[in-house]
Amino acid sequence: MLPTALVRKMRSLPRRFRQAKMIARALKSHRHPIYAQIIPIRRCNLSCAYCNEYDKVSTPVPTADMLHRIDRLAELGTEIITFSGGEPLLHPDLDELIRRIRSHKRIATLITNGYLLTPERIRSLNRVGLEHLQISIDNVQPDEISKKSLKVLDKKLEWLAQYAEFDVSINSVIGAGVSRPGDALTITRRALELGFDTSVGVIHDHTGQLRALPETDKAVYDEIQRERKPGFWAFAYDNLFQRNLVSGRANVWQCRAGSRFLYICEDGLVHYCSQQRGHPAIPLEKYSAADLEREYSTVKPCAPYCTVSCVHRVAMIDLLREKPREALVKFFPPQAAGAAAQMPFGVKALSFLFLPPADGRPQSGAARLMAGAVKRALGVNSARQAR
Repeated sequence: MLPTALVRKMRSLPRRFRQAKMIARALKSHRHPIYAQIIPIRRCNLSCAYCNEYDKVSTPVPTADMLHRIDRLAELGTEIITFSGGEPLLHPDLDELIRRIRSHKRIATLITNGYLLTPERIRSLNRVGLEHLQISIDNVQPDEISKKSLKVLDKKLEWLAQYAEFDVSINSVIGAGVSRPGDALTITRRALELGFDTSVGVIHDHTGQLRALPETDKAVYDEIQRERKPGFWAFAYDNLFQRNLVSGRANVWQCRAGSRFLYICEDGLVHYCSQQRGHPAIPLEKYSAADLEREYSTVKPCAPYCTVSCVHRVAMIDLLREKPREALVKFFPPQAAGAAAQMPFGVKALSFLFLPPADGRPQSGAARLMAGAVKRALGVNSARQAR
């Protein structure tokens, strides 16, 4: 019998191709959202002290309203639709909502605290076509700040490793206010042992300000980076955003929230993100192409010290679309001044196919033929803009 991790990788190949097509469409056109987070319920079964995204009393958003919002996001051309909260697994019709996303041929993902996962719940998520699930784990042992601990969730992780046919990502956190920064390394190692993708987030302190990590935290962060071996996008994100955040430095970038990234609250209003609710606060049913175009270029004053990684990653696609060579140098910086960017072989191959030569000479005929074949396979070879 094949190992479970290998079976999961084989099953993920069609999903990887769909994700590649999504990125190709996003690179072709900036006129549609790439990623939307939608809230099916504000209530949560936990009460983590640092969290401002939950309450203990809200009822689930009516299923008919949620289905209408999913349809509207699909009409806008949204590529990825993620359920967040609160705790989305508390919504009684979550499976139906996931099916609706998949019926539009969009990518369906879920952010959960993991407490409500059981083998049967995981199997039901397989059946409805969930493609990605993320759990953030805050510590090894539960404390007064957070109960999202490895001790409590480890059995859930084992069940995911055994039964999940979707991708699983485990996020650990490090930063001011985390009492045991070494826990993040323990969590990362356990996730890698189980065959999951991993990420590490830098968080604000209790006053909501980003500050440079103390040396002990930086040492933990550096060790996590050495051990986790991130893929293309995660590696590029670490170089472009995360290293500045770790040092408390501002990032210089154009936030695309309200355009390429949408956050839809339980009331059906579009906001920039979970931390900037109230802007622009327009009902999703009235959100238009003009709104997307306006917010694409709107400068957000919160951007320099933003730690919302999903908004960062969306912006990276547009940086690559608008300034590809400059973006690649930022994603894969040279090891020394004057040296070439340290790009992986696959990135070099794609650069050869899709970018004009750096010396300004015309692209070779062979490169044009190969690039055309790849574009046709990804479904982005038509003259009209991708939606």
